[in-house]
Formats: sequence, structure tokens, C-alpha cells
Amino acid sequence: MMKESKTDLAYRVMRERIDSGTYMPGYRLVIAPIAQELGISAVPIREAIRRLEAEGLITFERNVGAQVALVKETEYLHAMQTLALVEGFATALASPEVTAEQIARARRINDTMRQTLDDFDPQRFTQLNLDFHSVLFESCPNPHVLELVHRGWNRMRVLRNSSFTFVPGRAHESVEEHERLLALIESGSAAELVEQSAREHRLATLRAVLARNAEHHEGEALTA
Repeated sequence: MMKESKTDLAYRVMRERIDSGTYMPGYRLVIAPIAQELGISAVPIREAIRRLEAEGLITFERNVGAQVALVKETEYLHAMQTLALVEGFATALASPEVTAEQIARARRINDTMRQTLDDFDPQRFTQLNLDFHSVLFESCPNPHVLELVHRGWNRMRVLRNSSFTFVPGRAHESVEEHERLLALIESGSAAELVEQSAREHRLATLRAVLARNAEHHEGEALTA
């Protein structure tokens, strides 16, 4: 087995921390403490940073240095608003077709999500969240709407977004909202109610993230 190079080690550690949200957007990557932590020189750290910069994960600004690339708030806003609309509509269209077995499968996924709250992993929670919603919207009989939903989720991946990284408390609310959505579908509620519930569920996450960003910017202004 080939030994991992020092540059590969530095790249792997920083990439994992970016993906997990340990290094959040805007986080400054200071070379000296990272090198000291990993027990290597500054050179491999710089090389790893250049690789991450080429991948668009890190930006380098004059007088600031290397930092984790920021997700533009307007891009996130537009992506989430669009996903809320199309996913809500797809879930409503699919609701009459959702079987008892699918309801049970979605509920098992939601139970798993609830069990992970104590030892929270935002990336795993986000994947389970997609698994949950997929059970409910994949029966959508309109392929064009379904394609828009898939494009919306893919767009969120491009933005490298796990909303639950920034607002982990939102995860508890999300699980309870899932149960309410399942109850509506299980009881055969009107499509309009299902759509409203699914759409509001997505928009609640959007509002939580935007509020957290506003608090972060306010805190930066106070300490500047």
C-alpha cells in the first residue's frame, strides 16, 4: 500500500473539514498552526491549499489569505426558494400515489434521523433528509416536475450546502415537521395542504440559515 504523501495528508484533512463544516465558509486557513497540528512543514500545506483553490473550495484574497469559499447568499436563497416550490408541488402530486409501505419506509428514515440528533453529523443527516423526501416525491406522476426537483437537490450539492451545519438546532424541528407531513399524506389530506406543508418545511430551513447568517455578519461588525 502506497504511503500517503504529506501534501495528500494535508489535502485530505482540510477537505474533510470543509466537507463536514468544521471549516465553515469564510474560515481562514492559517498555515502555521495547521502544519504544527499535522507535524509537517508549511510547504505541503501550501500545495494542498493550491489544490483546494483549483477546485473552488478555497479562495485567496489579498491581505486576508486563504479562506473557505463563501456560498453567495443570493445563490442559496434562489436555490432554496425554487426547491421549496417544485418539491412542494411534486410531493403534493405524488401524495395520492404514496403507498403504506412507502409511508413506513419514510417513517423509519425519520426515526433514524431522530436517533442521530444526540451524536449529530450534519452531512449524514442531510443525506437521510434527502432519502426521506425522495420516498415522498419520487412517485410524482409529472416527469418534468420531478426533473426540476432533482435539479434543485443537485444545485444544493454544487453549493456544498448542508444547512444543518450552520443551524444544527433546525434538525430537531425538521424531524417533527416530517412527522406532520407524513400524517397529512397518510390521512389522505387535500393536495393543497400537503403542498403547503412541504413548501413551508423547506422555507423554514431557508429562514433559519438566513437568520444565522445575519447574526454572524452582525457579530463580525461588532468585533471589527
